[in-house]
Amino acid sequence: MELRHLLYFKTVAEELHFTKAATKLFISQPPLSRQIKELEEELDVMLLVRNNKRVALTNAGKYFKSEVDALFAKLAESKEVVRKIHKGVSGEFKIGYISSVYQSQLAEILKLMHQEFPYLKTSLFEVPTLAQIKALEHGDLDVGILRAPVLSEELRVDSLFFDPFVVVTPLREHQIADGYALADYLSKRPFIFFNKEFAPQYNQKLIEICQRLGFTPDITHEANNVHSILQLVEAGLGVSILPLSLKKQYAQLNLSFIEIEDIPINTEVVLAYKESNRNEVLNWFIEHYKQLKINDAVS
Repeated sequence: MELRHLLYFKTVAEELHFTKAATKLFISQPPLSRQIKELEEELDVMLLVRNNKRVALTNAGKYFKSEVDALFAKLAESKEVVRKIHKGVSGEFKIGYISSVYQSQLAEILKLMHQEFPYLKTSLFEVPTLAQIKALEHGDLDVGILRAPVLSEELRVDSLFFDPFVVVTPLREHQIADGYALADYLSKRPFIFFNKEFAPQYNQKLIEICQRLGFTPDITHEANNVHSILQLVEAGLGVSILPLSLKKQYAQLNLSFIEIEDIPINTEVVLAYKESNRNEVLNWFIEHYKQLKINDAVS
């Protein structure tokens, strides 16, 4: 049994007329009748009842037509998926992100992606900046949302926004902080921050801010994600200096975010990817994620 046998049967079953079916298939009627007979002989059933006036499906023919229709529908779907894979709009799209980016925006972009690329599987990986850079270089991630600097000659970097640093304290200590000069208050408090080996650039900026305020921070507790840091601050175990954008992401926590005046040190959030890996999906993600960030900044 070959695919053409099924196609010929499907067409005759739809037209219920051998001459019309032959015309539709661009063949003559005798070869078409012969192919249907071969199919019936292989199946050892009668699929069609035919005489000079009409062609009708037997019960076996009706069942077989439904199976053949499903088979051709699946084949058409498979062909479409193959085309999409060839164009880069199917398969898996792997996104790296850091814990300190606004994750609801990622959820929003994933919803839009599913509408645009229904056959695409998207996978999210929370990965620190240094590990993301390596994964992007090795092709283990398609795109990364991370913080500059991205020190790699293999990656293209697009700026998203600049994020100023703020002091984060337990909410109950806000008035205490207001009652002192900020530097005096911070110099007497334990700090909670990222491990130096885990996020060296972040650690360096913290030290720089504190030194410009006139003291060296006492980093008492360390964590490897921002959510843990903020929970420890909320519990009263210390204070931290983190990007302002986290205020919106963690508004449910009992925290105060205090502006640091006259110290214009910030962090830049960027997209990074291999230029050689750009395809339709990656181009779409870059364009729409950037636009999402612009709209969020405007609002």
